[in-house]
Amino acid sequence: MTFRLLSTFAVALLCAPLAASAQGFFGQNTASHSTHGMPAQCDNARFLADQQGLEQSGPTGIDLPEHLCGQVLAVSPRAKRTRSGWHGYFYLSVGQGVSIRIVSDLDQMNAPQWPWVSKGDQIEVQGRYYYDSLRRQGVDWTHHGTGRKWPWAGYVVANGTRYQ
Repeated sequence: MTFRLLSTFAVALLCAPLAASAQGFFGQNTASHSTHGMPAQCDNARFLADQQGLEQSGPTGIDLPEHLCGQVLAVSPRAKRTRSGWHGYFYLSVGQGVSIRIVSDLDQMNAPQWPWVSKGDQIEVQGRYYYDSLRRQGVDWTHHGTGRKWPWAGYVVANGTRYQ
């Protein structure tokens, strides 16, 4: 009887993460992005909570809409060509000692030649937070376009100038 009770308890513990991932983060339904919509203004606290949730659960394949503000800590001086085009990269401080990589699709954005941000700049970003692993995470989709699976247009505001 004790073995059966322990087995049942073990199965319940193993299945709990699956049930939680079906529910989504923080009780959100992941079938629709609208339950975890794009914040109307900067919400670094929500981002930090989302990041912490993903660090605890691990990669889920779910991308989250985020609206962040902060100061540029570092800038990649040269744009890099990837399979999806030319991209510029910088790191944004979002508080509590946390920084996040911001990815700008330069082919899609109406912006001057890279780099158009500098260390110390005040930035506002709206985009898609992806979490592939602790070392592979960032905010992309910071351009004006939307897609079938991503309904929010992104942008970057650098020192009062909006790039999208």
